[in-house]
Amino acid sequence: MSVDIDTKFVFQLDWNLLRTFLVIAEEQSITLAAHRLLRGQPSVSLALKRLETELGCRLVDRGHGTFRLTAAGRRLYTECSEMFGGVGRLPEALREAVNEISGEIRILLASHVVTPLLDNELKALSRDHPKIRFNIRIDTSVRVVQAVRERTASFGICLVNRRFQDVEYDLLYREFFGFYCGPSHPLFGRKNLKMSDLHNFPAVSFDTEDINDALRPVALLRSKWGLDYEIVGRSSQLEEVRRMIECGMGIGSLPIHVMERDVASGRLWRLPPYESPPAVDIFLVTNPAKRLNRAEELMIRRLKQAIEEIPLPDRTYDKPS
Repeated sequence: MSVDIDTKFVFQLDWNLLRTFLVIAEEQSITLAAHRLLRGQPSVSLALKRLETELGCRLVDRGHGTFRLTAAGRRLYTECSEMFGGVGRLPEALREAVNEISGEIRILLASHVVTPLLDNELKALSRDHPKIRFNIRIDTSVRVVQAVRERTASFGICLVNRRFQDVEYDLLYREFFGFYCGPSHPLFGRKNLKMSDLHNFPAVSFDTEDINDALRPVALLRSKWGLDYEIVGRSSQLEEVRRMIECGMGIGSLPIHVMERDVASGRLWRLPPYESPPAVDIFLVTNPAKRLNRAEELMIRRLKQAIEEIPLPDRTYDKPS
């Protein structure tokens, strides 16, 4: 009886090569992958070459200090993540008859996600289902959405600029951005300032503060008042934007409700506009095509239920006076 090519490939392929490649892709380094796998670097490099030979395509571009997955490598990484994720779910699948809920929830967040909706669910699930494990990572909003689309994350919470048809977006909460300066800045401690007082000072910003990106409302306000003429620092991470502001490098925008403690402790000073600051929406991003374990299903269901039951005004933080 003849065996078709795809079936022969499945039986002849060394699946350990796929596992090795998955670790290489996750670590973005042969050396780090070898350390994680407790193997020698030559052995890991050889495994990558063997896999590329069997698949008939290049998976990784390396050289001159760079490491980048090829288009084929990115596709294989997505498939391997889903496949080994499925293998990792086998123990739970075999415990379906047991009432105890377990499993890992992989959550990707933008760097400034601060909301009791998420905190309350983490608290409740960890208390009521101690077998659940949480893996929380911080990344840019673009990469959060990408991970959800590729089904390598249980769900994401982030800003949204471009919407894709293969994922779902639920408005989790709304926040307002204010402008701030650090203790060494000339405007620190001054009250009753006007927007015109901020003109001609250097600024720092998020990478997404652009009229064509997720922080469009902030970018529009900057442009209107001429606060974008000299950007001296940028970052995708809130902590780094806050660091540059506190160091006095320039004026920058931050979520008002997140900065309350820093203002109270004297690390930052709130600047205008005091009324009608720019509003930014934060979304729960999920993928209907992802096969979820019971823990993932429970948390996503509870978050969506909270969104349905709690009116948006009660999910809006630091509403302008």
